[in-house]
This record gives sequence, C-alpha cells and structure tokens, in this order.
Amino acid sequence: MAEEAPIRVLIVDDHAVVREGLRTYLELSDAVEIVGEARNGREAIDQTRKTHPDVILMDLLMPEMDGIAATRAIKEIAPEARIIVLTSFTDDDHVMPALRAGAIGYLLKDVGAEDLVRAIQGAYQGQAQLHPDVARRLMEQVATPKTPQSDRPASVLTPREIEVLRLIASGMSNKEIARALMLNERTVKGHVSNILGKLGLADRTQAALYAVREGLVQLS
Repeated sequence: MAEEAPIRVLIVDDHAVVREGLRTYLELSDAVEIVGEARNGREAIDQTRKTHPDVILMDLLMPEMDGIAATRAIKEIAPEARIIVLTSFTDDDHVMPALRAGAIGYLLKDVGAEDLVRAIQGAYQGQAQLHPDVARRLMEQVATPKTPQSDRPASVLTPREIEVLRLIASGMSNKEIARALMLNERTVKGHVSNILGKLGLADRTQAALYAVREGLVQLS
C-alpha cells in the first residue's frame, strides 16, 4: 500500500525566529512538508499561488497586510487551502474576524510540536482546530444575546441540508462543499439559502454557531 503524501504546509510570520522554529520542529515529522515561508500577507498570497499548500499557518499582526486580510484573500484564490491562525491573541477582536475570514483553526504560539502536527492533520481533513480559550469564546458567542439565535429545531432541515450545515460549520466554502458532496455549486448555494431561511438566520457564521450549539459538529 502506497504511503500517503505529506501535507504541504506554508508558514506565514513576520519574525524570522518564529518561522525558523516552526520549520525546525515540523520537519521532524514525516506527516508534513514545508513548501514555503512568507513574512507578511502579500507574500503569503504570492506563495500560495506558487506552492499550492494544503495547510497555511498564519500569523495575525504583520506589516503590509495582516493575517485576517490575507486569510480572506487566500480563501478567494485557493478555497481548498486550510488556514490555521497561529498567534498570541485570544480576544474577540482577533478571534471572530479570523474565523469569519475563513480560518479553520485558531491556536496559540505556545502549542507543542506534536499538538501542532495533529492540528495540521485535523485541519487538512476539514476539522476545526481551536485553542480551548477560543472554543470557549465561540460558545459564549452562541450564548450571548448579541448573536441572533434560532429557536427552531434541526429537524426542520432535510438530511442533505444537515450535511451541508455540518460542512459550513467545519469552515468549508460552497465550492468545497460541492466537491465533498459531489454536487454543483449552484445546488449548494440553494441548500445554504434554504438552511438560513428555515432556521431564520442571517449568514453562514450564525449557521455555524447554530450547528455547534445543537451538537451537529464537535470542536477539536
């Protein structure tokens, strides 16, 4: 049986010592391959086009273009890329914008080497990878009155719509969902519209929070 190809990883951080440290201990794992490095968001976009990474480790505070803007831009040009924010901040001003921009993971820079490799593997498989403090904040967003909630049961959705909702909550774009479920993108858009309408929600973020609250997905 052929061995699985290593997961292609791009490291994005404006500090050379951080990039070097990440490369050093990630290269100890056969599960990943470092395909490039970038010092800011603009370089991250360029490197994404050149190296086609599977997973991107993204710093947030960088010159020229920050990690949130870069995440949003990269998800436009490479929606299949999984982006894990790797930072020192867990406040709402950083967490929620990063997740809304399309990041599938949010971890702190004190994460251990083995845990980071596992997070990369999980993100590559489409599983959300959240630091416990970030997961707690996300759950607080579910509970807070500021976030419109649906009191409608998931049973109002068809089995296919629940499948789509789970994939939305895992961070997938419509194009990725279409590929995963072997549907065309227009059909997926229709399912998303139906989900929001049936649940009385405004956007995909609210749908993802609903899925978490209802136990339709598990936070890793």
